[in-house]
Amino acid sequence: MRMLDLERLDAATLGTDPCTYVHVPGFIRADALREINRDYPDIRERGNFPPEDLSYGPAFATLLEELASPEMKSAFERKFGIDLSQNPLQLTARKYVDETDSGLHNDSRTKVVTVLVYFNEAWEHAGGKLRLTRNEHDFADYTVECEPKDGNLIAFVRSSTSFHGYLPCSAERRSIQMYWVKPKREQRDLSSAGSLVKKLKRFLKRG
Repeated sequence: MRMLDLERLDAATLGTDPCTYVHVPGFIRADALREINRDYPDIRERGNFPPEDLSYGPAFATLLEELASPEMKSAFERKFGIDLSQNPLQLTARKYVDETDSGLHNDSRTKVVTVLVYFNEAWEHAGGKLRLTRNEHDFADYTVECEPKDGNLIAFVRSSTSFHGYLPCSAERRSIQMYWVKPKREQRDLSSAGSLVKKLKRFLKRG
């Protein structure tokens, strides 16, 4: 891989508190980071955008190819000890955040593995650093913090305890969000189960 340091990912320590995760500083090679930022999409508003909705240069296109490669998937299968062969990949890019984007949350049950990669070459804000926390209410109760710069990566297996978020900031915060998600059939099953729970709750309230 020209841009991704998969050896660094392989060597990184696997964490288990509050969920199964890996934190890899410098996952994007330093020389590649400069090229990627030169060719980064010209996003002018907040939000996450799929690559097909963006315009970008060749270095960013190469990055997308490497992130979606079988080698990248295999590296995470090894690291997390799970089979992702039946899990589609979703990917979006982001450039700006403000104070309304912060907060703690857990990903939906349709996600299996979440990967976040950051591209700023410096970060001078108190907020904006991704934390994995032991609950969805207390930013101070965290086990790892990832600065959104220098090609740093943080990834985790979605679980009932995979709470994450960052303190408020308003800044240019370049990132890619990747998710391996459950197959469509399993997503429909989860949606149906959720609808059934809601109906039962409404029935019980009426009773």
